Amino acid sequence: MIDLHTWDTPNGRKVSIMLEELAVPYRVHPVNIGEGAQFAPSFLKVAPNNKVPAIVDHDSGVSLMESGAILIYLARKYGKFLPQSADGEAEVLQWLMWQMGGFGPMLGQLMHFNSVQDEQGGYAQARFSKESQRLYGVLDQQLQGKSYICGTLSIADFAIWPWVARAEPQKISLVDFPNVSRWFQLLRQRPSFERGYHITNKVADVPMPAAVKTDAVKTK
Repeated sequence: MIDLHTWDTPNGRKVSIMLEELAVPYRVHPVNIGEGAQFAPSFLKVAPNNKVPAIVDHDSGVSLMESGAILIYLARKYGKFLPQSADGEAEVLQWLMWQMGGFGPMLGQLMHFNSVQDEQGGYAQARFSKESQRLYGVLDQQLQGKSYICGTLSIADFAIWPWVARAEPQKISLVDFPNVSRWFQLLRQRPSFERGYHITNKVADVPMPAAVKTDAVKTK
C-alpha cells in the first residue's frame, strides 16, 4: 500500500494520475495547504520541504517528497512508463527535468501574477506570460507528429499534462498550440487521467460525502 499526501495542485495530480495508470492500491491523505497543513509536524516527517505531494511506500519503507522523484521511483519500482534503454530513459528524464525546472515554475508564477492587479503585477505578468508562451511553443514543436511527448506514454506526459490542464488561469489559449491541444485531449480521454486528476478535487472539497470523509481515502 502506498500513502499519497497531496492536495488539488498540478504537482499533486502528477502522482495520482500515475498511480491510477499503474492500477496499484493507494490511499490519499489530504494536506490542506490553504489552512497550513503542510507545516504540521506529521507531514514534515514525510516532506521536510513542506510541499505536496509526498508518498510513503509501506512495501519498501521509502518516503519521498518532490513529484519528479516520486514519478521516477514509481516507474522504476513497477517497470513502467520509463524506458529501460539508456537513450530512451535519458529522453524521458530530459523532458521531466524540463517540466520541473521551467514549465511548471514559470506557469506557477504566471498564474500567481495573473491574479495581481497592481503595477508590479503587470510587469511580472508580462514577463512570465512571454516565457510561458515560449515554453508552450517548445512543447508544441516536440509533439509534432507524436501521440506522446517521447513517442510512448511516459512519466514526462504525467508531469506535464496537469500543468496544461490549468491553461485557463494561465490565460493561455491552446488554439495557438495545436499539437499540445491534440495531445491534451488524447490523454484527457484516458479514464486513468480522469480519475487521477479528480481524486485531488474529492479530497479538497469541503463538503465531502460521508463515504470518503476520512483522513485517508482508499482509492482501490
